[in-house]
Amino acid sequence: MIVDAHQHFWSLGAPYFDWPTPDLAAIYRDYDPADLDALIRPADVDKTILVQVAPRTEETTVFLDLAARTDFVAGVVGWVDLDGDADRETLQRFAVHPKFRGVRPMLQAIPDVDWILRPGLEPMLAEVQRLGLTFDALVKPPHLDALTTFIDRHPNLAVVVDHGAKPEIARGREGFDVWAPKITAIAERPQVHCKLSGLLTEAGTRTGAEDLRPFVEHLVACFEPRRLMWGSDWPVVELAAPYGGWLDQAKALVARLSRDEQACILGGTARRFYRI
Repeated sequence: MIVDAHQHFWSLGAPYFDWPTPDLAAIYRDYDPADLDALIRPADVDKTILVQVAPRTEETTVFLDLAARTDFVAGVVGWVDLDGDADRETLQRFAVHPKFRGVRPMLQAIPDVDWILRPGLEPMLAEVQRLGLTFDALVKPPHLDALTTFIDRHPNLAVVVDHGAKPEIARGREGFDVWAPKITAIAERPQVHCKLSGLLTEAGTRTGAEDLRPFVEHLVACFEPRRLMWGSDWPVVELAAPYGGWLDQAKALVARLSRDEQACILGGTARRFYRI
């Protein structure tokens, strides 16, 4: 089974819609399950994880309704306000849904890179953990020091780092050297997983196999296949490559691994982490 551990839908007409913006013309349109179904069938992708885009609970409600009607969507990672206790009942209501899997705050969009360490988040984080939910960490390299502290404070919280923490692949070796030791430190925490996704849109013109290989191989070495999961980041990936193109490139980049290790990255890890 191949599992796409990270994909999105959106509708420009939704009241909570504010991204992507019109300057991203290649993806500035509606995307729904029918669009993705046409791509995953020829790629032999069996299941997907639908991840929030807007920091609004209304979107998560819509996504859960979509997931209930879409066989290939195996789980939804949604959004709730973690700062304070206002969304506790909403989180509990979401958790009852058979396809709700976890939460994702929009950390990369918050100017304060230490926001995740705010004491006001503790009650909701405790509830996330009590409900057996996961935590998607949408971060960039400047957030990784705070994320390491956060993980140490919550050793029993199931955390996955989205998009390999968005290394600046476009900067080549310089981007690697800034990112590599920090993601290594994250990977030393055994409860943390990582997504092999979102790399092409951080690569600029450095999208070739030899440009991506040092970053991919570092992720494989740090997390090992049992904690690494492939994701498309569709439709955002279309800014850099078609859906099937990124899947083929990812397969080629891990082809040196054993069949069992490749199977972990392409589906097994996501199945375990998201309880598919």
